[in-house]
Amino acid sequence: MNDVLIDIPRIYTGLAEWLACIVYISILKKQLKGWKLFSFAGAALFIQAAFLVLTKDLPIAFWIPAMMIAIGMMFFLIYISCDITALDAGYYSVRAFVAAELVASLQWQIHYFFAANGEVDMLLEFVLLVVIYGFLFIIIWLIEKRYVPKTGKLNIRHRELWSTVVIGAAVFAISNLSFISAGTPFSGQYATEILNIRTLVDIGGLAILFAYHIQLYDLRVRHELKAVQNILQNQYEQYQQSKESIELVNYKYHDLKNQIIALKAEVDPEKRKSFLTVMEDEIKSFEAQNKTGNHVLDTLLTSKNLICMKHGITLTTVADGTLLNDMDVIDISTIFGNALDNAIEYEMKIDDEEKRLIHVSVFEQKNFLMIRIENYFEGRLELEEGLPVTTKKDTFNHGYGLKSIRYTVQKNDGVVSVNQKNNWFELKILIPKLNKKIIL
Repeated sequence: MNDVLIDIPRIYTGLAEWLACIVYISILKKQLKGWKLFSFAGAALFIQAAFLVLTKDLPIAFWIPAMMIAIGMMFFLIYISCDITALDAGYYSVRAFVAAELVASLQWQIHYFFAANGEVDMLLEFVLLVVIYGFLFIIIWLIEKRYVPKTGKLNIRHRELWSTVVIGAAVFAISNLSFISAGTPFSGQYATEILNIRTLVDIGGLAILFAYHIQLYDLRVRHELKAVQNILQNQYEQYQQSKESIELVNYKYHDLKNQIIALKAEVDPEKRKSFLTVMEDEIKSFEAQNKTGNHVLDTLLTSKNLICMKHGITLTTVADGTLLNDMDVIDISTIFGNALDNAIEYEMKIDDEEKRLIHVSVFEQKNFLMIRIENYFEGRLELEEGLPVTTKKDTFNHGYGLKSIRYTVQKNDGVVSVNQKNNWFELKILIPKLNKKIIL
């Protein structure tokens, strides 16, 4: 090389890697907060910088293993600081590493430009470091925070992580190829060329990773919207099926009632009374007893009550269904269908049948429609974005029942709240009534 290449000081590289981690930690859901996060991050900065400085003079054969350990430290910092999965932490660690490579490379390229035209004093070097690092990492933060879910979790899968790792590894290999060998078609021979190659490849790599991230983010959004729409449609179809089933059952009721009339002609009074009592008790188990004033709500409550009786769950209702008469059928089936399905699913896990309790209330309060669905609850309620965290392992495909309820309510200016009171889980929906039209 004709120019003398001064490599990036390791302490600058360590600072860039640490700051890149801090950028992503600031926009992800935190596990450490306050002084704990401050202390842990401070210790991580010292260890990261010290490790890179101490490994500066190792033989080239140890360069890649040392960089892998550095990335492992970045992973550890993000994973411990944030309430995310290991796959998410690995994904963001790769992206942070490429971002750090770009920032450190660009800063040192500008530093080298001034150094080539004369000595760079300590003050100018410090100013360049603060201004460039600060500006670039703030830009990265502003861009990245727009494409992180409100939960702070992306729920990365193995295939997506490995795709990111491959991209990151390719970017690192090509951008640093000139340091290993100058005899390749992709290597530079002079300091300026090497710095240009490294910076441009890092820019391209970060852009590719960001484009891939946007694609993953959009896929998550579309998946969630599709899941919500499927739930809405499924609830409506369940309502239609329940309506048809209950109509058939009610048809049978009339037949049984006619039989009762005939049986009343039985001569033996005791036998007749006993037989009639049995038949009437059986009828009560299937008769559509919910008469709230809204046929959709009656159908849903009856259908769910049959399931409750099958599993020893007591479902009680105090509802003025006429308040729902202006509401869309799909909205009613979505709200009550999903809410009752969730309550029934939980109550089936309760060992003591006497504690398997669900209560539904529908009433008017100060020109608002109030829907309150409660069920017996044991344990501690964990909320995320105001909704309970799903207990199913497959978080990618589950947890959309309450989201669909909130989606239905919010699209029409309603509000949803979830609370735990002693041993009761309470889902409360407040809906404004305007011009006799219920806006959900």
